[in-house]
Amino acid sequence: MLKEERFEIILKHLEEKSKVKFEELAFILKVSEDTIRRDIDLLHRNGLLSKVRGGAIQREKDPLSFQDRQSFSAKEKDIIALKTQPFIKDGMTIFMDGGTTICAVASCMPLDIKLRIITNNYSLIPVMTRFQNVELVMLGGTYHHDLAVTTGITTCQEVSKYIADLFIMGTCAVDVHFGISATSISDGETKKAMSESSKKIIALASENKLRRAESFKVCTIENIDTLITDLAANNPELESFRNIGVQII
Repeated sequence: MLKEERFEIILKHLEEKSKVKFEELAFILKVSEDTIRRDIDLLHRNGLLSKVRGGAIQREKDPLSFQDRQSFSAKEKDIIALKTQPFIKDGMTIFMDGGTTICAVASCMPLDIKLRIITNNYSLIPVMTRFQNVELVMLGGTYHHDLAVTTGITTCQEVSKYIADLFIMGTCAVDVHFGISATSISDGETKKAMSESSKKIIALASENKLRRAESFKVCTIENIDTLITDLAANNPELESFRNIGVQII
């Protein structure tokens, strides 16, 4: 069983019972108590539960609880968010663009992490109020109410002032032949600008965004370093993305 699958079962069990014990989870998941302790510790540091003596309890406040909570708590986005965490390190400067998956990723970060996040995603503002050590830089530009992002010439010009250690990119469509593409040219230009100013690019894509192409090209598939999906890394659906120099998580 994958670690992310254990996380899902632990959180679901906790939602049903409000409190869980190490030995109970070890029996259910057929793993050692040491494994469960490590899982609980990671989930605790990511703000998804509270660790107590002998087990864990629900957090008083859901870390994904803000505007549009329903869409952010979708199973596939939670899996992608947890898979992304090991790439986020103290001291990094990170680009994050628009989308609910990006908000889920930010919600799962350790509460004491120290970062600079540069973003056009205004839905991140209420999420980041819990993170006292994160410098949040909001990009200007034309604000789109329906997507809660800024785009346009001003946005791209402000992006070009920075060099990011990492770009965590939300995607509309990912295809081996056509690469990363967007549904609007303004969103595509923002992604392209962030890509060109980043040392490493991680593309996030749920299964329904794979093997699809939209009208506005962002970059080739070879331009990204890592593809993170809600699928298991050995899933046959990802076969076409192998052996092209892209890490699949």
